[in-house]
Amino acid sequence: MREFLKSKIHGGTVTQAELTYEGSFGIDQDWMDEVGISPFEAIEVYNITNGSRLKTYAIPFARGSKQLQSNGAAAHLIRVGDKVIIASYAWLSDQDLEKFRGPKIMILGEDNAKKKFYEPTWR
Repeated sequence: MREFLKSKIHGGTVTQAELTYEGSFGIDQDWMDEVGISPFEAIEVYNITNGSRLKTYAIPFARGSKQLQSNGAAAHLIRVGDKVIIASYAWLSDQDLEKFRGPKIMILGEDNAKKKFYEPTWR
């Protein structure tokens, strides 16, 4: 088994941070659907602004809200206005890899507007 990038949301701006929330990272449900991140799926969040990285799980926020929210302890590392990358990975066997077409990637721009969506393939 080898680990491969499955989904990525790149360059989003965090819209809210709730220290007293019990954990997780909130993401617009439309974005989760488009890149293939399921509710409660493990994700890694890379803070472009300050270089911090953490692992948590995704929770869906309102469709079309363009929201990204760090919760609980993550709110110490990821604050409102920070730019982030959200990634999820999949463990694939050689047999699974034959069917895997590549990750689903979304690039966000100003005001969390979707700039680009693509699925790079290597085959």
